Amino acid sequence: MQCNGDAEPLPFTVMAKPVGSICNLNCSYCYYSKEKQEIMSDTSNRMTEETLESFISQYIEACDSSVVSFVWHGGEPTLAGLDFYKLAVRLQNQYLRKGQICWNNLQTNGILLNDEWCSFLAEAKFDVGISIDGTQLNHDKHRKDRQGKGTYQNAKEAICRLQTHGIQPDLLCTVTSAAAKAPLDIYKSLRSLETKWMQFIPIVNRDPSNRKPVTPESVTGEEYGEFLCEVFDEWVLKDIGRTNIQLFTETARVWSGGSAGLCWMAPTCGRSLIIEKDGDIYSCDHFVKTEYRIGDIRQSALGTLANSAFQVRFGESKRESLPKTCFECEWLDVCNGGCPKDRFAITDNGEPGLNYLCSGLKRFFSYVKPAVSYVTKLSSNGLNNEEIMAKLRKQVAEIWKGIGRNDPCPCGSGKKAKLCCWHKRI
Repeated sequence: MQCNGDAEPLPFTVMAKPVGSICNLNCSYCYYSKEKQEIMSDTSNRMTEETLESFISQYIEACDSSVVSFVWHGGEPTLAGLDFYKLAVRLQNQYLRKGQICWNNLQTNGILLNDEWCSFLAEAKFDVGISIDGTQLNHDKHRKDRQGKGTYQNAKEAICRLQTHGIQPDLLCTVTSAAAKAPLDIYKSLRSLETKWMQFIPIVNRDPSNRKPVTPESVTGEEYGEFLCEVFDEWVLKDIGRTNIQLFTETARVWSGGSAGLCWMAPTCGRSLIIEKDGDIYSCDHFVKTEYRIGDIRQSALGTLANSAFQVRFGESKRESLPKTCFECEWLDVCNGGCPKDRFAITDNGEPGLNYLCSGLKRFFSYVKPAVSYVTKLSSNGLNNEEIMAKLRKQVAEIWKGIGRNDPCPCGSGKKAKLCCWHKRI
């Protein structure tokens, strides 16, 4: 989407948080910290109609593309109420210029999505992202309601209800230290919901006590990398063209000469802003802090704030603050140092600013590159997805031919096959 402020025209998007940090769940890994809640100047439950209209009108005015993208996030955005979104759609239609349309995406835990909600979302052509952490065991461990009860069944029912109304939601699955131990269980559970699209979001939260680098539920780089590799092995043999996994798709796009749609994979950032319920604008969803407040739409035009000198510096600092080792890394084109919020590790030669997940991302990119290149080649030669997967399965079967449980694993780890990749054989 191309949006223009008063400064040099640059693409930007805005994620709206109509109820700020308010939520009906009490997830153990929530990154919406107490600090973020305390800086909210508006103590009302949701964004006022006046602020909503100002946001929508300014955003559409700043955009010269044919599609204007609205992302509704939280906290839990459905707590703003169904009437709030009905009003939002009416205001969008009121301010859209000729030739423009709106794309709306609602990211929700699904608790409030009854038939009335789903009917509206379908009629208004909303895309929906549902937070669900794979298996019931893993989900209910972290995603509890205010009474301490697990919410897996609520999320699953919301997915089914959306599907009944013709919406295939995007599944948003976090990867915690616990989830990393069961990658295939989690992937297969998500796949069984047949929504065709999923994301795996690593949980990396700093330890507020500073006694350890991260909180106990945070995933390490090694754990995240192995999780992704295990899921990739299952996906590439069985689900190409059937299930889209965001990171796999984005990685393949970059290696095919395209640009990543994921902000953390891009060379710079700062073009995904946040509007809080009081109209304040912040640099990024992970930097909703006083020092990253760039203004409010009551006093400044949204396009001007998006292209302000402060925000441009914020975005450029991602590239400028990279450690030297990152510029020398063969995976720079698909990583670019990752999300700035995670760049608090130290390189081997003592440089600050290394991504905490670096080792896992390196593991993933190096592991999947041969297969992605091979799949791309077969596809360019005219093979369809089923033919490609059949070839891959045949190759795996050949690798395992004649190897028993107690033989050395063909992956070269030096372990017995039964203790290593035995579950990957065809």
